[in-house]
Amino acid sequence: MSNQRDTALKYAEGHKKRFLDELISYLRIPSVSTQPKHKEDLLKAAEWTAEAMRSAGLEHVEVIPSPVGRHPLVYADWLHAGPDAPTVLIYGHFDVQPPEPLELWDSPPFEPTVRDDYLYARGSTDDKGQAFIHIKMVESYLKTSGSIPVNVKFIYEGEEENGGVTLSAFIPENKEKLAADIALISDTGILSPTQPSLVYGLRGIHYDFIDLLGPNHDLHSGSFGGAINNPLNALGHIIAGLKDVNGRVLIPGFYDDVRELTAEERTLLNKLPIDEPTLLNMTGAPAIWGESEFTFIERLGSRPTLDVHGIIGGYTGEGGKTVLPSTAHAKISMRLVPDQDPEKIKQAFRAHVRTLVPESISVKFRDDTHGSHPIVIDYNLPAIKAAREAYAAVFENEPVLMREGGSIPVVNEFKSVLDLDTVLMGFGLPNSRVHSPNENFYLPLFERGIATAIHFIANLARTPKL
Repeated sequence: MSNQRDTALKYAEGHKKRFLDELISYLRIPSVSTQPKHKEDLLKAAEWTAEAMRSAGLEHVEVIPSPVGRHPLVYADWLHAGPDAPTVLIYGHFDVQPPEPLELWDSPPFEPTVRDDYLYARGSTDDKGQAFIHIKMVESYLKTSGSIPVNVKFIYEGEEENGGVTLSAFIPENKEKLAADIALISDTGILSPTQPSLVYGLRGIHYDFIDLLGPNHDLHSGSFGGAINNPLNALGHIIAGLKDVNGRVLIPGFYDDVRELTAEERTLLNKLPIDEPTLLNMTGAPAIWGESEFTFIERLGSRPTLDVHGIIGGYTGEGGKTVLPSTAHAKISMRLVPDQDPEKIKQAFRAHVRTLVPESISVKFRDDTHGSHPIVIDYNLPAIKAAREAYAAVFENEPVLMREGGSIPVVNEFKSVLDLDTVLMGFGLPNSRVHSPNENFYLPLFERGIATAIHFIANLARTPKL
């Protein structure tokens, strides 16, 4: 088995230029799932993904249309390792975040550019680059020994950044098709190019929209200001009533179900080799901020949050325009921790907002919200041990264990519907600028990611029980 692994590693090293060229081609597809104008690009990205899987040697490759009229899925498998070998369900997503604001990119977001070992493009880290790692891992095994030491299944989606409705509908109806012993996802990160880390916890999310309605058309602020309320002003007061200056959320009942950290886990988390100056250097922020009774490490992954992501309203063009806008809008999310329930938080949030809305303004909430439950994975699982050993072999450094502040909804769905635990094997960096202009992937980690995945599969094949 070690010879099989070693020949796969040698193949990956010998073909890294082609792998990069293919990834660049993948990243040129503007597969933005939240923008309707890119619907055909999502189909193109799905077909590109399927062809890459076929070329790697995977079987039963299919582009699956969305059963709910959204974006497609891609499925593939290779199941010849035998019934006694473990089966791994590998997940990734080929949709990407919107690239705006475009003027803040140093190079166009869908014209991938390499500068100083970094590949700049939207989706380079989140998640095309990382998802592509596992396709190349499979190719490295199949093009050398003709086999993989475990059974593999792939399910890649095209709307992780847009609620994941298609996959959520697909999973319960295809339990046998997706049955496996463990799931594997690369959609997280590590602490530095030399310090790998394994994520064992993810926050959940509730994402909501507030629409405030004032007068039925924009008004002259001189003629009507002071007598007719301005929805933008009202929105400012509402937002101020959602959390205090130290970050504590003011929604009644928001913290009722929060599972407190154990002393053991607080000790584990606070061993992470990252200090305040490092965090400030990563972010460019002038100072650390947040709940003073928790360390910044604990705030980053194990405390719930509420954040405003966008405010829309009024005149934002060049020059001034003195109007009372007729409407104002806000996009707000709450990151959740065990045992908070997204639906319960949604109802509490909306009830609290209604108490903050003055009689002079009306409020509406949209139906197209989305949410996911938080999850914590047992970091003593044999598959986690196999991943830790894989990182150590490639990076020559033991990975640390950490919680991730972001959300990957499918991890909870794999657990609740398929009874699958997930190994979160990420290769992004804190400065990858995920969801921001100048998103990038550090290319040595793309290469090490393939090598780590090859080691992980070999380790997993030797694991007596998952």
